[in-house]
Amino acid sequence: MLSMLKVRLNRLQRIALYILCPAMNSPETPCIRPMTEADLDAVLLIEKSSFPLPWKREHFLHEIGAPHSYPFVAELDGKIAGYVCLMSLFEEAQILDIAVAADQRGSGIGRLLMEKSFDVALEKGAEVMALEVRESSAPAIGLYQALGFKRVGIRANYYESRENAVLMEITIKEKT
Repeated sequence: MLSMLKVRLNRLQRIALYILCPAMNSPETPCIRPMTEADLDAVLLIEKSSFPLPWKREHFLHEIGAPHSYPFVAELDGKIAGYVCLMSLFEEAQILDIAVAADQRGSGIGRLLMEKSFDVALEKGAEVMALEVRESSAPAIGLYQALGFKRVGIRANYYESRENAVLMEITIKEKT
């Protein structure tokens, strides 16, 4: 029954799930909740398997404690399936880090984490959201474009492998 309802959930219902997720967490419904220090071992496993130069525990601890940072995890069936680190200050928000466990990619968890980021950024007064993504990361670029992000620039040789970063932005005020 829950999987049938999940298909019909509108944006407001999904927001209610974020609030109620500890009580409603099921194998089919990810719980999006604030990241805690207790999540970091699982977050670091995903981080290390997702990026050649992964963030360290200290980076995530900083995000958990920083006043304008909003890190969230997606918990599925009691396990961390993904995370996002959002920074929102004044009219601009930025996705600092986002990853989904390899066995959960393509399942919609990345989209849910991004939707949660939009909601929080709007709540904090942001009008624009920005991110950078590896030029070779076609699935991530596809997701961001499907969400309405536009390519606004390139940082040449940005990553350690001399790969370019694609700069993307979206005006989130229009998403409401």
